[in-house]
Amino acid sequence: MRADLQHARAPEAAPLVPLPERPLRIFVSCAEASGEAHAVELGEALRSVAAERGAPAPEFVGLGGARLAAAGVRIVGDPVARAVMGTDVLRSLSFFQGLLADAAACLRTERFDCVLPVDSPALHVPLAHIAKRYGLPVVHYVTPQYWAWAPWRVRGYRRAVDLALTILPFEPAWFERHGVRTAHVGHPQADLLSGVPTGAAADARSLVLLPGSRLSVIRRNLPWMLEVVRRVRLAVPELEVVLPHSHTEFRSEFEAIVAATPAAGAVRIVAGDLHAELAHARTALSVSGTVLLDLLHHRIPTAVVYRIESRWIARFQDTLLTVPWFSSVNLLAGKDVLPEFAFAESDESAAGRVADEVIRLHTDDRVRAEVKRELDAAAERLGEPGAALRAAGHVLAYASECSSEARA
Repeated sequence: MRADLQHARAPEAAPLVPLPERPLRIFVSCAEASGEAHAVELGEALRSVAAERGAPAPEFVGLGGARLAAAGVRIVGDPVARAVMGTDVLRSLSFFQGLLADAAACLRTERFDCVLPVDSPALHVPLAHIAKRYGLPVVHYVTPQYWAWAPWRVRGYRRAVDLALTILPFEPAWFERHGVRTAHVGHPQADLLSGVPTGAAADARSLVLLPGSRLSVIRRNLPWMLEVVRRVRLAVPELEVVLPHSHTEFRSEFEAIVAATPAAGAVRIVAGDLHAELAHARTALSVSGTVLLDLLHHRIPTAVVYRIESRWIARFQDTLLTVPWFSSVNLLAGKDVLPEFAFAESDESAAGRVADEVIRLHTDDRVRAEVKRELDAAAERLGEPGAALRAAGHVLAYASECSSEARA
């Protein structure tokens, strides 16, 4: 995999194939809020590209939440609301079995030209296998990170997915080496960030805490992050700390967790626009995830943490992890740019190590300048906006090639 990181591919335009004169029918699916945002944008792009080509707008049915429904998709099941709460997997098993059963009934009884799952392989690989059972083509948008963890899972993915739309520039080489047909479209986060002013304000001074988006993840990470804050403030007493979030229903939970720590008086909880706060952030302490690309957009030096529940997995992480880094920014850069820490939750020494790194990123101007130079290079490698439009072109082309008219 280390060699694949050096093979960056530019986004690929879709082939121009004739589109049917009737509306294409697409079964779209997303499992959580971030995937739903990408699915909504992709749906808009599919309508736009179809109109530009003089074809009728596609018709959408699928799995998703309120945002997807508001975008004109007929919903047959909603996994998104449950994902936000981060319910235990075992307790959710019957729910997701029912969800897949409802999706299977829809795929079996209605006519579709394409099944289009977005992200979330835990739900969507089983859904793709169901689609294949009924002879339906599957295009998966936002490929899973099998190249980082448990790469043997790609065998089942290869059988279930006809076309994988990759979003990171080094992914096509890895997937194609494992027999998966790909088209590289670029990262959808670049589309979402295209209208956001870049860079932090000259007077940026706060430390931003980003403990995750699911309630269970927040409960696991936020108290520990606040212990890091307590240690950092011993060295930087004037430190301003901001805890931004978009889930207003979680505010009381945030307040209770913060109030129970010695750092309570130093933390400002803010609901609303994440980027309004990032524009005034000097440093960040964040879990690994898509939010790292938001931080990259603003060139914010960040300490990245991944707290592992299982002591056994933490012990063998260097063996199980097949890439030299787990954060997307370091993978894009191909080097250590952001300090990252993966450790067992029971590791009592981790808070001190992370606090030392946050202090260094916050106070050492030489280190900050070097990190920002490397962040510029990583952002350039991520690529330009337009992923949704490119993905839409590939979906329409593949669905049209596989449609009943094309087969006839």
